[in-house]
Amino acid sequence: MDRERLAAERRNFNFQKVIAIVGAVLMLGKFLAYFITGSVAILTDAMESIVNVAAGVIGLYALYLTMKPADSSHPYGHGKVELISSSIEGSLISLAGAMIIFEAVNRIVNPSEIRSLDIGIVIVAVAAAVNFAMGMTAVRMGRATKSVALEASGRHLCSDTYSSVGIILGLAVVYAGDLLGYDLGLFDPLMAMLFGAIIIITGVRVLFNSMNGIMDRADIEVLREVTRCINHERDPNVIDVHHLRVVRYGSSLHVEAHMTVPGRLTVDEVEKIVDRFSSAIRDELGGDVDITFMAESCDNMFCRYCQDEVCDHRADGFVDIKYLGLDTVIKNDTHYFKAVRDRNERSSGRGKDGGN
Repeated sequence: MDRERLAAERRNFNFQKVIAIVGAVLMLGKFLAYFITGSVAILTDAMESIVNVAAGVIGLYALYLTMKPADSSHPYGHGKVELISSSIEGSLISLAGAMIIFEAVNRIVNPSEIRSLDIGIVIVAVAAAVNFAMGMTAVRMGRATKSVALEASGRHLCSDTYSSVGIILGLAVVYAGDLLGYDLGLFDPLMAMLFGAIIIITGVRVLFNSMNGIMDRADIEVLREVTRCINHERDPNVIDVHHLRVVRYGSSLHVEAHMTVPGRLTVDEVEKIVDRFSSAIRDELGGDVDITFMAESCDNMFCRYCQDEVCDHRADGFVDIKYLGLDTVIKNDTHYFKAVRDRNERSSGRGKDGGN
């Protein structure tokens, strides 16, 4: 499994290198188109390409760090750096959108002549096609390998494509109007403003998703899959499962949970249950998954959920099986803390009776 993960990270790293190199070439092409045409829309597209190159280099370094194995200073690996990288990239995307709007407003206030639009349209169209192809590939690879940095790079390239399409449409209208004898130069900065706003929205979304990852926001879909595995694999010796937590570090997942079992079970019996749970969860999630189950003795807390007929320490009779529910996980195991309170109340009641 580690070999597959390292191979996937290596592919991501190599593709990010391609993104950075091609991004630099396209940036030069767009600046060439600006000097030929004098179009502010093309200038803003070229300015955004500067951000693309900077973000590509940042993403490349993040993926390089991600490939480094866990060490004494980073026992969970270096995967979190992808979230830092994507948050920087989201900020740069938003900054590029703001720069585009600023330049567009400036061109409305201070209009200038636009020339040789046919050449500029062709250059921007070629750059847009290349960006879109690389962006979609990066998003697909990032989702497949759970690489936040590569997916953010892909979304950045796609946002650049969207702005380029808008610029092409605006320039096409201006060019058509020029051929027909109409001055439609105002379309140039107006289209730049529109797609500058779209780019800002894209950047904010990337930044928002990155912040959720940095703050370890619960991944509901992964929690649902883990919960389904636990409920499917449990047997009468598993009385309750609680304190389920799933944390992502780059492409790696760390699953932790507490499991209540009858006190009579041996260590070997508990290990067999843990191994069965762990195998099922790894098969379901795939990729690099680190799983830890902590076994706890019942201690009379879950007698109503316990099917052990030979237990000598029952406080209540068996009522029903307590399956792990997603709502229970999200609400931070309210049933577990209720069981603790009930046990404490029983203990307190027995103490009072003994005192009397």
